[in-house]
Amino acid sequence: MKNKSAEKKKNSLPATQHHLPVAEVKQDTLIMKDGTLRAVLLVSSINFALKNDDEQSAIISAYVSFLNSLDHPLQVVIQSRQLHIKPYLSKLIEQERKQTNELLRAQIADYRSFVAELVDLGKIMSKQFFVIVPYDPLSNKKKGFFSRLGEVVNPVKVVKLKEERFLERKKDLDMRIRQVESGLTNMGLEVVRLDTQSLIELMYSTYNPVSPYPNRWRHLKKCK
Repeated sequence: MKNKSAEKKKNSLPATQHHLPVAEVKQDTLIMKDGTLRAVLLVSSINFALKNDDEQSAIISAYVSFLNSLDHPLQVVIQSRQLHIKPYLSKLIEQERKQTNELLRAQIADYRSFVAELVDLGKIMSKQFFVIVPYDPLSNKKKGFFSRLGEVVNPVKVVKLKEERFLERKKDLDMRIRQVESGLTNMGLEVVRLDTQSLIELMYSTYNPVSPYPNRWRHLKKCK
């Protein structure tokens, strides 16, 4: 009897996705539970300190122009993860075993030892840079406090946009994307929009940092 009661109680608990702000992922776009949209751009980085004075001035000028051209908010997210080096070391061991040239085999062994020692001395972190571009239609901005509060208290109440309305909002979002991409490119950055599969992988890796999604970013080869 207790087992049935415990099982019934377990089944009555809401799924994890009910607590997430994302309602749906489609057409390279995140649809939030309040009906707003989000697009995510993967952006490369530049070493500002290595640039000469003229290059630094040009970057700053391009950045200021980019900010002044915006009429909507942006969110910049930096995701840091400790570099998982074991698969790479395993590949080196395999290459070392297959190598018939004694000199090359010794060089691979020395390199493998160097990498392993370097990782042991300090935590090597990998970083990914994202720019989130939102689209919040005027109708959602006019929502009252209690309307927004109801969506938070009852996350099961997911807004499923009609296809026509979604396409209208996505069209406006795509215009923002092109503007942001142009501004970032003028600063010498490489930009690529995450597609649907990559957005799913990003969500998975964000909420499961210990167990990263396999084949992560396999669709994205531009920004590395």
